[in-house]
Amino acid sequence: MATLFTKIIAGDIPSVKIHEDEYCVVILDISPINKGHALVISRNEYETITECPDEELSKLMQVAKIAALKMEEVLDIDGFNIMINNRPASGQEVPHLHIHVIPRFTKDGKTPRLLKESYADEEMLEFGRLLSF
Repeated sequence: MATLFTKIIAGDIPSVKIHEDEYCVVILDISPINKGHALVISRNEYETITECPDEELSKLMQVAKIAALKMEEVLDIDGFNIMINNRPASGQEVPHLHIHVIPRFTKDGKTPRLLKESYADEEMLEFGRLLSF
């Protein structure tokens, strides 16, 4: 399956690449949350992190960290978000593993926050039991 990102990596679709290595390509997002928003895209076509081998996922996260450090150095940011959406229910638009590195500013007016819920009595213990590994 050739995704949009596969075509970008191959050079079939133009992009602004800011880094390339054997594991990933890093591009500027064409619809950024804030200017400088980058995508760390796996060269291999995994849909989610659960399909990606641990060593490779570690390399992708290391690159995301370097991208964030570069943003701190040159964009004078106040913070950053590192996000991975897994499957459409989470907001994933392209079924190809990628990490968003989003520069943030104190007064940027952007709030990528999820609405929180609460547990009923004893429900948290039950979820804890079910999800233990």
